[in-house]
Amino acid sequence: MIAIWWAELSPVMRILWAVTLSASLIFIIQSILTFVGADADSSFDTDVDLSGDGSDLSNIDGGSNLYTFRNFVNFILGFGWSAILLQNSIASVPLLILVSVIVGIALVVAVMYLFKWLASMQQSGNIDVNKSAKGCEGTVYLTIPAARAGEGKVQISINGAVREYDAVTESDSALKSGTPIRVVDVVNASTLLVEETNSYTI
Repeated sequence: MIAIWWAELSPVMRILWAVTLSASLIFIIQSILTFVGADADSSFDTDVDLSGDGSDLSNIDGGSNLYTFRNFVNFILGFGWSAILLQNSIASVPLLILVSVIVGIALVVAVMYLFKWLASMQQSGNIDVNKSAKGCEGTVYLTIPAARAGEGKVQISINGAVREYDAVTESDSALKSGTPIRVVDVVNASTLLVEETNSYTI
């Protein structure tokens, strides 16, 4: 049955279905890993930061970068399912593409705000960052420029919960996304001083 349905699809629709289903699977895996405390995100082309300061779309709380793999997947998810579900309702191909692009962008923005809200809820809890963050380990979420030249972001585990903070480093080289880190000091309530775990000395 599925084979017959697949054979009847045009080459373009086959590609669209394949990409959309792949994005859906990745989205599900990312969501599961995120909520069980794993770092499910990596930068989409880590060094891409067109603004030069790690800021995002309209600088949403100065945080999550627009150019991440998670946001790329979210866009494909919104675009693909919109195109598939609306193909019989919108006869004009250019209009269908436009609507699908808008839905894709809307989904990206919605998810960014959702994660920012979750992060703010976490950070507004009862955790004393100054007492709890120092010494904690985690990973770089967005590339941290070398020698305190700018801020990146890290995800660390505090009291069993994964939390996201701005971060700087005194390292001579930038800390790329996915680099294991340890918190050396607390700069302020939202910013940490970190260094690569492998270079950490007691």
